[in-house]
Amino acid sequence: MIDLHCHSTASDGRLNPTDLVARAAAFGVTTLALTDHDTLDGLPEARHAAHEHGLTLINGVEISVSWQRRTLHIVGLAFDAENTVLTDGLATLQAARTSRAERMGHKLARAGLADGYARAAELAGAGQITRPHFARLLVADGLCRDMNDAFKRYLRPGKPGHVGIEWASLEDAIGWIEDAGGVAVLAHPFGYGFTGTWRRRAVAGFTQAGGHGLEICTGTTHIDQESQAHRDARDHNLAGSVGSDFHAPEQIWLKLGGVRALPSSLPAIWDHPRWSVG
Repeated sequence: MIDLHCHSTASDGRLNPTDLVARAAAFGVTTLALTDHDTLDGLPEARHAAHEHGLTLINGVEISVSWQRRTLHIVGLAFDAENTVLTDGLATLQAARTSRAERMGHKLARAGLADGYARAAELAGAGQITRPHFARLLVADGLCRDMNDAFKRYLRPGKPGHVGIEWASLEDAIGWIEDAGGVAVLAHPFGYGFTGTWRRRAVAGFTQAGGHGLEICTGTTHIDQESQAHRDARDHNLAGSVGSDFHAPEQIWLKLGGVRALPSSLPAIWDHPRWSVG
């Protein structure tokens, strides 16, 4: 079983890399990519755990991209984690994330969240501070009913705690991945709230920028969406990928490895000529 998209406490996941890999193995995953947001920090621990469980770990990352005033996520897979072009590029995004978190803390203080930045940093531990950390605090302080309510009322664009950020360009993100010898996959094409027209534009833009694959089967897609993604990939000569986008055990609607298999008629990203697990 293959799962090429999941998150640990190195970004906005709830399990540390060791526990994440153990959970994946328990659910029958044999090949796993840890794809934390804009960081490779969880990979060494995950690799050690994968060795303990006899699981193949693929180097992965999910890079945040600004494209036509919208945000896309590009999953990089099977790259050299020591490549300085990639690591330097990710470092710029980490600096932007830290600045955003500080500004979010200030804005949410005016909305009634006390010591938001410091408490979010404590929740994040050694990982990066993300919007879900602030959402958890909003729930804990009784300002919101649940995580979805926190995003809806405070953290989405136009809301009191939202802070805009300029991510990497699409071309830069794919270039970093290619320089490191990896493959670039457009993540969850149905996860951006796009109309069909904008989804097709995003897939076309990604292809024109040099992308290699498209996520077809995810933890939240239904069969009709997967059929459409299959057609999009075929139309643009992209390989297919699969990934649950698992973040936390509380996500009872999905599990690690809980994705349908790729259609046999679509080339798999792990068969791409650039793919290497070495």
